[in-house]
Amino acid sequence: MSKYTITFLIVLCFTSAISFSQSETDKLPFYEIDDYPETYNANLLVARMIDGLGFRYYWATEGLTPEDLAYKPSESGRTAQETISHLYGLSKFIRNAILEDNKDDTETTSDFLALRKQTLLNLKLVSDVFKNTEETFSFEATSVPFWNIINGPIADALWHCGQVVMLRRASGNPFNSKVSVFRGKVSN
Repeated sequence: MSKYTITFLIVLCFTSAISFSQSETDKLPFYEIDDYPETYNANLLVARMIDGLGFRYYWATEGLTPEDLAYKPSESGRTAQETISHLYGLSKFIRNAILEDNKDDTETTSDFLALRKQTLLNLKLVSDVFKNTEETFSFEATSVPFWNIINGPIADALWHCGQVVMLRRASGNPFNSKVSVFRGKVSN
């Protein structure tokens, strides 16, 4: 082999490694839900609720087109984009109420991909805190009663994920049929 061929192969391997590394780090959380632990406690139950929300949000918003984002069923209804903006606000509220020392201070944007990414990252951060806290999370540690976070923004976000699925279906881009929200997995 010539020195040019060797140099070319080294450069090719290096750029392939960089490309692979970038695609791995650009992956968003909640493509699938991790396997469940063998035991459970209050923290893990809350984390799993957040994981379920993240998984549903991931797939409700995966592959949306500009037409899907602009779709709205009636004059008084929200577009899918407006609903996704609201979902981001709910994820920010959840994160900021739970993680008072690690708030999301991101400026609100109308960029769909940025909203989607930050929403998923907010949910992942909260889930990981619950999964990695040894002692039972203190419900008094939040700025609002934790029970209100469950029946408020968490339940509301689940509701709105369903709306995004309905809106995308109505605009001609149905939810991926290989996704199992029951198992938190994607079939091949």
